[in-house]
Amino acid sequence: MTEWVFSESVFEKSSLGPASLCIENGLIVEVAPLARRGTEIRGAIAPGFLDLQVNGGGGVLLNADPGRISEIGAAHRRFGTVGLMPTVITDAPDVLTAVTDAIIAMKGDVLGLHIEGPHIAMSKRGTHSAAHVRPLDDNTLSAVKRLRDAGVTVLLTIAPEIVGVAAIADLVAMGVIVSLGHSDATADEAEAGFEAGAQAVTHLFNAMSPMTHRAAGLAGVAMERAPFVGLIADGIHVEDRVLKIAVRATQGRIFLVSDAMPTVGGPDQFDLYGATIRVDDGRLVNAEGALAGAHTTMAEGVARLIGLEVPPEDVLHMAITNPATLIGRTDLASLVGRSVEDVIVLNQDWRFIGPLASFVDH
Repeated sequence: MTEWVFSESVFEKSSLGPASLCIENGLIVEVAPLARRGTEIRGAIAPGFLDLQVNGGGGVLLNADPGRISEIGAAHRRFGTVGLMPTVITDAPDVLTAVTDAIIAMKGDVLGLHIEGPHIAMSKRGTHSAAHVRPLDDNTLSAVKRLRDAGVTVLLTIAPEIVGVAAIADLVAMGVIVSLGHSDATADEAEAGFEAGAQAVTHLFNAMSPMTHRAAGLAGVAMERAPFVGLIADGIHVEDRVLKIAVRATQGRIFLVSDAMPTVGGPDQFDLYGATIRVDDGRLVNAEGALAGAHTTMAEGVARLIGLEVPPEDVLHMAITNPATLIGRTDLASLVGRSVEDVIVLNQDWRFIGPLASFVDH
């Protein structure tokens, strides 16, 4: 059966405007000029969000329970994220090995693996365990090689001043997407990292050398020249006025991330490195009150930025097109060929209200 669904706002790759969707057997087979037949949906229709930094969800922390990755994915799908990169943070070597085994066994059910640390600057480790911060080692290189040999996309966050430009170039040659973060790099060290092939920066402003009027730091260099810039738009990790500055400065290169922890779609606390992390007025904090990941979703980041008067098509570009492009999956930024389960509907306030499947007869 074929039917047309109308909307005043249909997002296809990087453009937003009126269109109709032709659906056959639960798949979108055509995006066409607006016609006058079928079922009209008021609001916006877009490919589902893509999140490249997800530590957990649904009460599950990847580091602690790598065999439950599907539960993390299910928790975030409830909020419009249809594709994600589970993120393993700084930990003991056997944790990365176990996560690697689990990702390879999933055979493509996730977008890849984000390895955040442990090869980071001690001074910018944030909530990452000091006991496990270490130089680039054979354990990580072996895990990365296994993942790449299995066809798994790997995003690796490192500090360039710790790992060095030669190692960055070698990782890039292996097909790894290198992201600079948790770093106290000087502007020159950051520049060298991008020159060596680094393609992104991890959660801009957070856990990195700041920009001042006399030293650009990693934050300044990232805004000026990083091909892609990760950003947490929860209003906590980056204040709203700074969010707007970052959007203007990066000129279309931002990819939104949640940096979500198990509390998204789960209980309001969890254990990390043997300590309790809890939600406190929307903030995820440890016993000392320091931030420990985020209690937010991609949907909340999208709605927040649009509420700050960033054009909707630009924000959807950050949440869909840019992450898809960074990982080489531009097909995920398109509606054509997608299941109605992987296409989302946003209301007139740009808030996620459900998958397209819940609105159409398919």
